[in-house]
Parts: sequence; structure tokens; C-alpha cells
Amino acid sequence: MEDTFDAVELEKGKGIRQKDALVVKFIGYVYIGFFALVCVIPFYLIIVASFTSEASLIRNGYPIIPTDFDLQSYMLCLKNPVSILKAYGTTIGVTVVGTVLAVLMATMTGYVLSRKDFPWRNGFSFFFFFTTLFSGGLVPWYMMCVRYLHLKNTYFALILPLMFSVWNMIIAKTFMNGIPDAITESAKIDGANDMVIFVKLILPLSKPLVATLGLFSALAYWNDWYNCMLFVTDENMFNLQYYLQRMLGSAEAMRIVAEKSGIALPSVPLEGMKMAMTIIATGPIVLLYPFVQRYFVKGLTIGAVKG
Repeated sequence: MEDTFDAVELEKGKGIRQKDALVVKFIGYVYIGFFALVCVIPFYLIIVASFTSEASLIRNGYPIIPTDFDLQSYMLCLKNPVSILKAYGTTIGVTVVGTVLAVLMATMTGYVLSRKDFPWRNGFSFFFFFTTLFSGGLVPWYMMCVRYLHLKNTYFALILPLMFSVWNMIIAKTFMNGIPDAITESAKIDGANDMVIFVKLILPLSKPLVATLGLFSALAYWNDWYNCMLFVTDENMFNLQYYLQRMLGSAEAMRIVAEKSGIALPSVPLEGMKMAMTIIATGPIVLLYPFVQRYFVKGLTIGAVKG
């Protein structure tokens, strides 16, 4: 009888735990769904507003349901397709090359500083961390890049400033601290040098890390306009972000001058252009995220906390 009673109680306990698990899972899905909706709605409003007439945006604000369909904003943004394509080409080229170099720099530095047999790793780690607290300032940095490195109107001016990130290096170092030392030691016994170990062993084991750092670096290069503004004056070398920013700034300046001078100019859909430029500039990089999303959380958390 006691065994039967215990079995019944055990079954009841399992049923209660299963119900609790379903309730927790339901609440979790509702919360995640709501959070995802909050994140998606602003981007949806931008898409709808980019296809809405300027008069409707000023009169009614950003609509949830598309009204007064208008392509004038996109027509103005794409009025000079050759320049847009050049800016796209510059941005894509700089992003691809810069991302590869940035990932290599972060992973190689992180690997060296994670090696316990490297005697100066603590000193170099402090040196890198110290640079995150203090900087020489904008003017010395600009003078160094222009006068001594001769980066003015070169693609290196768009690549070199973002090529090394201390934050990415720290992530790489933390991740690689979790790779067992026995792997490198056994490879050394077999006669492999440090470069072979890094390329054939460490990098294949660090795919989540590489994907995460690649996403961070690609976003930084794709969204960069500041370095282009500082170091590039040749319009054929403008990247996409700076080209669109200049276009919008020129349109807004013309409107302000026209209003103050009393000159009648054709209506320029400034609000619609902002939305259209956002879609043009962010669309391609948004499509990159699904390919690295499965590595993203893993790359940030593996090796971050040790018990």
C-alpha cells in the first residue's frame, strides 16, 4: 500500500511540475514575443514612413497603416545612382576588408595574451586596457593620421582607425582562456609552431567568437561616417553613410536658406528622405545578422564566467 501511495504521489508531483513548466514556458514566450514586437515596430514604422508622402507625415505623423503612398523620397535619394553605387562599393569593400583584418587582429592578440607561457601578457593587457581610459585627443590623432601616416584621401583612413578594438580583444582573450592548454601542448609535441596551432586548431574551435567579432566589426565599419568626414574630401571615395548624410544636410540647408530669403523652391520631403536613407543604409547589414545569430550569444558567454 505504501509503495502504491508513493507511486501515486510521484505521478502527481510530475504532473504539477509539467504544468508549472508549461506556465513558465508560456509566460516566457509571451514576454519574448512582446519584446520582439517592441523591437520590430520602430523599423516597421520607418519602412511605412519612407513610402508615405511628406504632407501626410507632417499632418498625421508616422502611420501604422500605409496611407498616401509616395516614392518621391526614394526618387530623390536615388537621383544619382552612379554616386550611390560608388558609395555602396566603398562601404562594402571597406567593411569586408576591415572586418577580416579586425577579426584577425583581435583573435591573434587575444590568443597571445591568453597564453600562460607568455611572460609579458599581464603588462601588455594593462597597456591595452589603459588606452580605453585615456586618449590623446582629436587634434593629435588627426595630425598623426594626416601628417605622419599620410592617410588623407586613402582607403586606409577608413580601415585603420577601426581595425583594432580593445573590447573585441578582451572578448577574444576571455573566450580563448576556456580552450584547454592540452590542445596546444599536444600540437607542440607533434612539432607544430604557434602559427599552425592558431590557424588549424584555435580558429576552428573559435567559430562562435569569430562570428561575434565579425558582426561587431562589420557593424562598426558599415555605420562609420566620422572617419570619412575627417580624412576624405574626394567625392568618389565617400562611403554610403557619409554620402547620405551630406545629401540630407544639403537639402536641409537649401530649405533653411530658401525660407530666410523668401525664395520659392520645390518642396523637399526631408522627413521621408530620412526614412528612405535609413532603409537604404541599414537594409544590407540587417540581412547579415541571421547568418551569425546562432553564434552570437555563444560567442559572448562561453568562457565569460568560470565557477
